[in-house]
Amino acid sequence: MKNLLFILVSCGVLFLGCKENKKNTKSTTEVENTAEAAPVDKEIESEIKITPIEHATAVMEWNNVTIYIDPVGGAEAFDGQKSPDLILITDIHGDHLNVETIEALGTDKAKIIVPQAVADKLPEVFTPQIDVLNNGDSKERYGITIEAVPMYNLREEALKYHEKGRGNGYILNIGDERIYFSGDTEDIPEMRALENIDKAFICMNLPYTMTPESAAAGVLAFKPKQVYPYHYRGKPDVSDVSKFKELVNAGDPEIEVVQLDWYPNEDY
Repeated sequence: MKNLLFILVSCGVLFLGCKENKKNTKSTTEVENTAEAAPVDKEIESEIKITPIEHATAVMEWNNVTIYIDPVGGAEAFDGQKSPDLILITDIHGDHLNVETIEALGTDKAKIIVPQAVADKLPEVFTPQIDVLNNGDSKERYGITIEAVPMYNLREEALKYHEKGRGNGYILNIGDERIYFSGDTEDIPEMRALENIDKAFICMNLPYTMTPESAAAGVLAFKPKQVYPYHYRGKPDVSDVSKFKELVNAGDPEIEVVQLDWYPNEDY
């Protein structure tokens, strides 16, 4: 199989991608910026590195801080990754919360940011590590301010999946960037009202969240600099990410749509 190397320089961002074996390859995007962070040396230049693992699961690294978002898939899904300093969990469903994975990863030194509904499902051994954030709360850890924002369903037929107030989307204020992970949500007013988002990770899978059309409409309302479609496998279909990109760019060509490989072990 041919090796492919894609290099795109846009707005000071360098993207590198190489796929040789789809089953064992994870996509990574690296964003360079100059940022101050505590307790790490405030004078150093750092980068934000985002590695998709699968579906809703990602690893972020910044200033020697490693963040896991919705870690599931067992320890093997994180082969080659650093141990987490910070874990963010959005909701109680199995594609976001998996206690066995957290236990298998040796996360005893990590701080765990969760909504109350998730805290209620974690074993007591994790209690000293947990920071409960509900919608509207925020917490600073490792020089990163984490804001918990709403995520929920609007459609009558989908209200049973994600009720308002149970789960969290998150905004991470890292250096001079604001990075948004939507969690499982529809095109809610709170998402449309977001401001100054640099990178937005937006879900789109039926019947649980929203269509590509709704996701694009929401993105066009709050206008992030970059948007990353993720969490786009549903039942039985996979969302049309190309259609999402087309709609976003038709509405605002200044928004950069970045496609990463969120399903490295499946042929999508």
